[in-house]
Amino acid sequence: MSYIGRTPQIGAYHKLDSITCDGSTAYTMQLDSANFVPESVNHLIVSVNGVIQAPTDSFTVSSSTITFASALSSSDTIDFIMALGNVLDIGTPSDATVSLSKLTATGTKDATTFLRGDNTFAVPAGGENTPAFFAHLSSSQSVGDATTTKVQINTEVLDTDNCYDNSTNYRFTPTTAGKYFVFGCLNHHGTSSNNLTYGGTYIYKNGGNYVGVRHNADTVDAAEAFNVYVSAIVDMNGSSDYLELYAQTNTNGGNGQLLYDNVAKSCYFGAYRIIGA
Repeated sequence: MSYIGRTPQIGAYHKLDSITCDGSTAYTMQLDSANFVPESVNHLIVSVNGVIQAPTDSFTVSSSTITFASALSSSDTIDFIMALGNVLDIGTPSDATVSLSKLTATGTKDATTFLRGDNTFAVPAGGENTPAFFAHLSSSQSVGDATTTKVQINTEVLDTDNCYDNSTNYRFTPTTAGKYFVFGCLNHHGTSSNNLTYGGTYIYKNGGNYVGVRHNADTVDAAEAFNVYVSAIVDMNGSSDYLELYAQTNTNGGNGQLLYDNVAKSCYFGAYRIIGA
């Protein structure tokens, strides 16, 4: 609703500050020591010497000034001035007096939601990057020559929803559907007697290769190693889909290879749900 001129005061009934008569006709009205402007002369109830005064006839109002028809001597007493707001509304509630049950907004009102401009409660857009996990290998693992082998990433650093199995299957089975960013890194190393010719790091989904990276190293000798990193975005159904990390290495001598983890946690595996995807 719009108004021509000044918007009506809503609710808010106030007893104004006391005024001491001094023989004048005009006095400044105040509320809590601040000048007060009423909605109109008819929004004031004024008592002088125990008699309620008639608006307009006995007094008029201009801004915060009330002017009486006759001067009030120092022996007169303005008993009170009550200022009335809009009698159809309750006005501005006092602080901490409106509970959630008083609101007409739809939706669930709790600590996880917020009130939107369309008067509905909603969960904040996006959410959290969970389920999420990160784990690393705690000791070296032997890998058969030119054989794709699951890496037993066994030491958890983070597992928000207990979705990573770090002791039996070494797999991540997220319980929330969505798109996940998954990543892994393996440090490929030759044996003491065989040169490392290539190393591959692979992410498997539901037992099959989803994405992988292989690095060829023609001149790497047995004492050296290199890291191979892989990452991808994967759709997960939130129930049965799972992810695993696999490795493949090869040497010129055809012997078994080692993956090792040093203090830098060079062999690791992790994933997290992408917000909004």
